[in-house]
Amino acid sequence: MVGWLALMPVAAAWTAAPEAPSQEAPAAEGRLVDRVVAVIENQVLTLSELEFESRVALVQRGGVRAADARLDEQTLRNALELAINQRLLVAGADRLQAFQAERSEVEARLKAFRERFESEPALLAFLARHEADLDQLTAVLERGVRAERILDSRIRLRAQVSEADVRRYWEQHKGTVGGPYESVRDALREKLVRERYGELAKDAFKQVRESARVRRVAPFAREARP
Repeated sequence: MVGWLALMPVAAAWTAAPEAPSQEAPAAEGRLVDRVVAVIENQVLTLSELEFESRVALVQRGGVRAADARLDEQTLRNALELAINQRLLVAGADRLQAFQAERSEVEARLKAFRERFESEPALLAFLARHEADLDQLTAVLERGVRAERILDSRIRLRAQVSEADVRRYWEQHKGTVGGPYESVRDALREKLVRERYGELAKDAFKQVRESARVRRVAPFAREARP
């Protein structure tokens, strides 16, 4: 499966702080008032949730050092698009009681996340800094697993490329790809599948959003485009 988290761009800059949204969400007991970023099919997404999910995605991509840096608005906008897509896919599956995540899949994802940190205390410290715990982390990872499975079920077969497609691409680019066809075939196939998967994913997200109720509240969120 071509994991669709890999399709989410991550901004290279880490200097600008996000503009503070103007609407506040009710405070949980013992916590500061949070701020609403968006409402997705009656699900409120707060700034703290979005920041945490953004950092989780960064860690999954290998960016442990960047996981505690200040997030710029472009990174938050990218994370918001991911959050919207995930929630809409999962909400649709919930209505059909379909695509539940296997416990083994979630545990494997959690294990891989843990291994990004040098120790368990380092992971727990990361969670504590962002007012989260292992249950919240597991929930984020589980939603990601489910969303990937849902998307994959819709487009994986259509994303496959034929041997003729791979050879045609090599013929057109053999001056730049380097090496004989047999030595680069697998890498070219992966590249073409990933590109086709990405285009099909964009179409799938567009269809999901056509009838969805999404209200962007934060100023930086309203600037985003699906």
